[in-house]
Amino acid sequence: MKRPFNFSAGPACLPEDVLAEAAADMLDWHGSGMSVMEMSHRGKEFVSIYEEAESDFRELLAVPAEFSILFMQGGGIAENAIVPLNLSRGEQADYVVTGNWSERSQKEARKYCTVNIAASNVSDGHTSLPAPASWQLRPEARYVHVCSNETVHGIEMHELPDLKALGSSAPLVIDFSSHMASRPVDWSRVGLAYGGAQKNVGPAGLTLVVVRKDLLGHALQHCPTAFDYKIVSDSQSMYNTPPTYAIYIAGLTFKWLKRQGGIAAIEQHNIAKAELLYNFIDNSDLYFNRVAKDCRSRMNLPFFLKQDKLNEPFLAGAKANGLLQLKGYKTLGGMRASIYNAMPFEGVQALVTYMREFELKNA
Repeated sequence: MKRPFNFSAGPACLPEDVLAEAAADMLDWHGSGMSVMEMSHRGKEFVSIYEEAESDFRELLAVPAEFSILFMQGGGIAENAIVPLNLSRGEQADYVVTGNWSERSQKEARKYCTVNIAASNVSDGHTSLPAPASWQLRPEARYVHVCSNETVHGIEMHELPDLKALGSSAPLVIDFSSHMASRPVDWSRVGLAYGGAQKNVGPAGLTLVVVRKDLLGHALQHCPTAFDYKIVSDSQSMYNTPPTYAIYIAGLTFKWLKRQGGIAAIEQHNIAKAELLYNFIDNSDLYFNRVAKDCRSRMNLPFFLKQDKLNEPFLAGAKANGLLQLKGYKTLGGMRASIYNAMPFEGVQALVTYMREFELKNA
């Protein structure tokens, strides 16, 4: 039986190959007599799983040796506090607000440091990106924070800003939760990247942090020990029990990505999926997207019907056609199709076919 296509923004669909392999290993991982969920995180079995996952992630995203890869918990929302606790030194930080998640990030950071809004797109309803040349960056800022893909509003920075070219020596911090591993990262422009795994990498519960090693060791005194990046790095993410099963699934996903041809190949796959859906919406008389074309997300595509009375019938028909989780974010309304790495091209084709038929019926 063919599975439905799941367009959830997260927790999101996983590759079927990964789910099948995890199912086969559920009761007995590689003859160990244990499920991964039953293993000691310090036992040789799980340590091998962890080391392979870290190595594959570093290889896939070409993470330089001067960066530590941390497997943590708490999701992107927890990192909104953990980042200033580690990097701000209780002083000042610049935040660029481009949607729901960066807005939440700056609000949380105010508990631990002085926040400056270097740029914001709130005036246009989070539908465009402020040009980096217009950002008001402070020389005393300890870091500059951006959300490089806004899951709710469907905005993506297709190129990371070059802070040095803007006259700033502060490290760039990126929340790349919803497009992590969907495209290459220019690490020469990044000081720290963090993201919850439940979009592109694995199940909820795992957070990945990639941090330049020279930024370690500056946590505030009241930073919880388990959230001190240096302690987590020094203990190879084993200071406390990590989310072992989520790390295992992430490791399987990394191997799946390598089989697809790596990050460069999956990026082209994602571009093709997004172009198919955006092109249909742009040429439709019923659907529309509000985001400027130069910053539309490849991962999260919000769209709206010109007649609100059709929203519920649209969702009901989509579900009947095996197209799930298309309802938009609660504060934005409309629809949203999240088409992460694991969403096959056939899923987007099926969505476009349904949208076209629904439009013809309701012309």
